[in-house]
Amino acid sequence: MNDTYRPGLFATLRLGKKYMKSWPLEKSLSAIFPENRICRATQFGIRFMPPIAVFILCWQIAFHAQIGPAIATAVFACGLPLQGLWWLGKRSMQPLPAGTLEWFHTIRDKLQTSGHAVNIPKGEVTYQSLAELLMRAFKQLDKAFLDEI
Repeated sequence: MNDTYRPGLFATLRLGKKYMKSWPLEKSLSAIFPENRICRATQFGIRFMPPIAVFILCWQIAFHAQIGPAIATAVFACGLPLQGLWWLGKRSMQPLPAGTLEWFHTIRDKLQTSGHAVNIPKGEVTYQSLAELLMRAFKQLDKAFLDEI
């Protein structure tokens, strides 16, 4: 990650959303990367936490309970998917470690060998670059390409 560029909260959340959409949710990657679990949990949270937050507020108001804890619980419920997006956004900007970088180049070489044009990322290779490469590899190569690596 470049030390001069530190995106703000909303930019990081947007990067997380982009990374979540570009990460291939393949079972074969679950044992290697935590992204599959984080992406699925974040998608679940985006879909179900706002209705749960509204339900919590309505439930507490209907039973004349204290509104402060109800609001705090609702805000916490809505904050869970934001935590997932923030983690994904931060992860997408991280440079790949040496072993994963070697794996990245092997997959890129396999794509190029099979006749597919692959853009070489400028600067450091990040997890976002890996996600885009893996997505292309799963679409354009045989699914057994991971076994050969």
